[in-house]
Amino acid sequence: QVQLVESGGGLVQAGGSLRLSCAASGRTFSTYAMGWFRQAPGKEREFVAGLRWTGGRTYYADSVKGRFTISRDNYKNTLYLQMNSLRPEDTAVYYCAARAAPFISEEAEMFSDWGQGTQVTVSS
Repeated sequence: QVQLVESGGGLVQAGGSLRLSCAASGRTFSTYAMGWFRQAPGKEREFVAGLRWTGGRTYYADSVKGRFTISRDNYKNTLYLQMNSLRPEDTAVYYCAARAAPFISEEAEMFSDWGQGTQVTVSS
């Protein structure tokens, strides 16, 4: 099992930036895929970005392409989500997730381990 702890959320004005962090522990991650999801009030949890822990290609939802960047630090076992040009519609609870498979999925049910979430609020 993987333990995930997110941080870095907060309140920001439209056009601003935030960087989310997800500290991972409990297992080795060389065969894991990692993802960021978000859930706004009254909406389903949706895929934001993902990558394989060993590197390679990154994946993004169309709504965040060109504004968000997912990355990881292998030495710190930490996943990041840099969010720029934030919009009010980006307001949501953001979750870090892991799956014990080397392939990314955009389906939340394919991820077995989740953090507690961090709130991001973008004011207009």
